[in-house]
Amino acid sequence: MNHSRWKTLRERKLAEGFTEPADVTEARHEIRLSMALAQAVYERRSALGLTQSELADRAGLTQAKISRIEGSDTVPTLPLLAKLAKAMDASLNIALDDDNTQVTFTAHHSDVA
Repeated sequence: MNHSRWKTLRERKLAEGFTEPADVTEARHEIRLSMALAQAVYERRSALGLTQSELADRAGLTQAKISRIEGSDTVPTLPLLAKLAKAMDASLNIALDDDNTQVTFTAHHSDVA
């Protein structure tokens, strides 16, 4: 069977007219937001060639906190996000739309090691 023809259980149910409960839809949205932030932090940290410990030192946080952010296990506060952006010498950009969330860090300077 061609993999492109496979559908998830959720897709099949939605096609049959099933609607998710509002709390499930909200939880799915929150998870997507957390994952978008996690990916952006990981990508910026990797671009800088930093370990989680090195980023934590720069931001005045613990390595465990960085790990929880990159693992989507926590939702950071605005002050913590500001610390992260400063530690990564970047601006944090978040675009929130219904189904499209974009989180990026824009470097203030070129990333020269």
